[in-house]
Amino acid sequence: MAFSAKFSEEPMFGGKLRCLQPRQGYRFSVDAVLLAHFLAPEPEARILDLGAGCGIVSLILSHRYPATTLVALELQPRLAEVVRRNVVINSLESRVTVVEGDCRRIAILLPPNTFDWVAANPPYYPTASGRHHPGTERSQARHEILGGIGEMAGAASFALKVGGRAAFVYPAAREEHLLGVLRGNGLAPKRLQRVHPYPEADAGLVLVEAVKDGGEGLEVLPEFCISQEKGGPYTVEMAAMYAG
Repeated sequence: MAFSAKFSEEPMFGGKLRCLQPRQGYRFSVDAVLLAHFLAPEPEARILDLGAGCGIVSLILSHRYPATTLVALELQPRLAEVVRRNVVINSLESRVTVVEGDCRRIAILLPPNTFDWVAANPPYYPTASGRHHPGTERSQARHEILGGIGEMAGAASFALKVGGRAAFVYPAAREEHLLGVLRGNGLAPKRLQRVHPYPEADAGLVLVEAVKDGGEGLEVLPEFCISQEKGGPYTVEMAAMYAG
């Protein structure tokens, strides 16, 4: 694979992390950064990055929690190769394992009940929504062409230990759908935070933490704003996530 001009390198945390990603096609966005900061794993937790994309969630978690180990599962071959390269250029070979494969076939890829945490940024949009080409990398990452929240919730439930935790980021408009799917897969929602693009705007995203075979009780956290105003700079909290 010739990377060169087809890929750009994005520094994170003041250059402490380097993230290669395609110039054209799927590129990570603020939802992945929010997700990676929503998790609060134990010091030596084993974490599954489900649908890893270019690997940005694994990179951030490995930097923030240096005793954790991670498995990055990615279906699309080019993106899986990007994750491998990102692991190497950040010297994370001993801590991050890349698995190329389909979460719908997780039983042949990974052993069950072995992870403490799962992080998942599933495709958001139904296959028929919007104008897109179903064969493109970006469409397959954002639309439910190769599976969606149901398949990812099922994979998370399979991979987690009893009492293990999964964190999801999803459109706020589909919050009830997300909560129902999680419960239907034995994942009890425990923490929820709505994310607004700026004050006064409706929530655009929702972050949810769920526990495998957990009981009742859902904590709704204070709402979070990405930008100070419409078209304005990041809030202090959002800027800190990028700065590390």
